[in-house]
Amino acid sequence: MASDRLVCRECHRVNNADADSCESCGSSSLTEDWAGYVVIAHPEDSEIASEMQVDEPGAYALKVR
Repeated sequence: MASDRLVCRECHRVNNADADSCESCGSSSLTEDWAGYVVIAHPEDSEIASEMQVDEPGAYALKVR
C-alpha cells in the first residue's frame, strides 16, 4: 500500500501517488515514507479520529516519517 500512495506530513491524509498537494489541507509536504493505515468514516463518533485530531472522513496514515 505504501508504495503507491503519498501521505501528507501535516495531516497524515493518504493521497494518490500522482498528487502534488494534499487533497485535505493543501500542503505540498508529501512523503512515501509512512506506515499503518486507518479509514475513518465518522470522525465525530471516533475515538481514534479524536486522538489523531481528524475531523474529515478519509484514509489516514498512523506513522509518517
